[in-house]
Formats: sequence, C-alpha cells, structure tokens
Amino acid sequence: MFFPVANIEVNPLIPSAVAFIISFFTSMGGISGAFLILPFQVSVLGFSAPAVSATNQLFNIVAIPSGVYRYIREDRMVWPLTTVVIIGTLPGVFIGAILRIKYLPDPKNFKLFVGLVLLYIGGRLIKDILIKKRKGENQLSAEEQFQKQTREYRKTQPEGTEPGRNKMQGTVVKKFGLKRIVYEFYGQTFEVNTAGIMALCFIVGIIGGVYGIGGGAIIAPFFVTFFGLPVYTVAGATLMGTFVTSIAGVTFYQMMAPLYPGMAIAPDWALGFLFGLGGFAGMYCGARMQKFIPARIIKTILVICILIPAIKYILAYLLL
Repeated sequence: MFFPVANIEVNPLIPSAVAFIISFFTSMGGISGAFLILPFQVSVLGFSAPAVSATNQLFNIVAIPSGVYRYIREDRMVWPLTTVVIIGTLPGVFIGAILRIKYLPDPKNFKLFVGLVLLYIGGRLIKDILIKKRKGENQLSAEEQFQKQTREYRKTQPEGTEPGRNKMQGTVVKKFGLKRIVYEFYGQTFEVNTAGIMALCFIVGIIGGVYGIGGGAIIAPFFVTFFGLPVYTVAGATLMGTFVTSIAGVTFYQMMAPLYPGMAIAPDWALGFLFGLGGFAGMYCGARMQKFIPARIIKTILVICILIPAIKYILAYLLL
C-alpha cells in the first residue's frame, strides 16, 4: 500500500502490528509508545519529513482512548494531575511545532534531537531502576507495595470476579489547589507541587511538540523518579494529557501546512490510523495487565527499546 504524504510503500498490516507490540508494553508505564513509533517511521519506513511528527500525534489520538478508558474504569485516573498536565503541556506543544517546522526540517538534525530526547528518557529510567535495586527488602517502593496489595486483594475476591471495576480500591483526591495536589491510593498519601508540575509540563510540551509524542514519554518518568509517584497512579493522567495535546498538535500541523506548500507538514492520515488501530488494541491490553506486571520489568523493557535508537541516531550524526 502506498502512502502519498509519507512517500513510502508498506504492507498495511506492519504498522498496526508494530504499534500493538510497542503500545502493549509502554501503556503500562503511562506512555503511548509514540516515542518508539517515530524512530520506526524514520529509520525503517524512511519517513522523516516534518509530517512524521503530526502522523505520530495522530497515532496518539486513535490509540490512547482505549487505555484511558481502562484506567477510568478501574478508578485509577487522578483527575487533578491530569488537568495540570494538560494545562501545562498545551502551550508548549504549539511552540514545539513551530520549532520543528522552522529549525528542524532537516532529517539529520531532527534525528540528533530525537536521539538526545530518547537518551535522556532512558537515563532517567535506568536511574530509577538502579536506585530501587539498591533498596533492601524492607524498603519496598510504592509501586512494589501497590502490586503486593493488589495480589493480596485478588486472593480475597470470589472466583470469576473481574479485577478492577468497582471492586478494587481507587484513587481518592484529598486536595487540589494552585499550590498542592494531594491524593490517596491504597492507604498511602501522595503530595506534589502544582506549579512545579505545570512548569515541567510546559517544557516537556515544547519537546513533545517538536518530537510528535505529546510529552507523556518524558512526563511519566519524571513523575516516577522526581516526584516519587507510583506508575500505577500516573499512567492514566499522562496518557490523557498526551491524548489532548496530540489533538492540538495535529490540528496545528494541519493548519500550518498551507503556509509551507513545498514541505510535507500535515499528517499522513492513512498511515497514522493504521498505527493507531494497532495501538488502540495494544493500549487496552497493556492497561488491563499493568497492575499484574512488576514495574521494574516494564521499565527494563522500555530502557532497551529507548537506548538502541538513541545511540544509533547520535552516533550517526557524529560520524557523518
């Protein structure tokens, strides 16, 4: 099948299959998988025009609702956190889109940018894994405590009871204001600075607008490593934030396209939908399975997937 905007020909089953596999694992960490789908489009499919960023965000729009639905159904969506992520990220997405079109249309420079972003994300995840590995058995991380409590809770439920809906304990918001967000989950209280999260999301929005990822791939590791929030409670918020900002990103790229007639800027709708369909199924399955898989395993898989393209892009830029 030929995709005119991307100017490539590929079996239509390949984008959906790749997106399903990637999204299944990444959605467990609150990441849509767009940060890995973009390197696949650039390196494997040969799609490197600015339109690849918009196509990547189109993937988010199609794929994310299934994962978000699952987190809402299990009452693990922290809505104040979600609201702040969206408010902080949206302005940055527009700035990032402009930077992508004006200053990073060259595939070589864009690949360097992608490599640095991926390297940073991978570094944050490695740091988080190593820190938790050094802790003793009596110092379980919040994620490990939640998983342990989840297993114990399941043992107390009658056979045939579906885990999740109305049965398992959800998040309870204690306070939401301009200074703090406080919520409780499984008897533990978590508190974050509202202004700090909003500032972080603004910066991430700029990077996400350039890269075409919506920002969740960067925000989620920050929530886990810097703010100390467990992945089981931030996944829904970051996915929802990515969904909303991706809508804004695709709209903006589509509006800017007529101003640059000689450059592919608007998304490749057919290719984006094919990636999105695979991601839709993968995110639902990943969100459903998340609480049963150790967070360290999820992060280790992500680190491997992140560092391979990151190192490849950076070395390619330096050696040329």
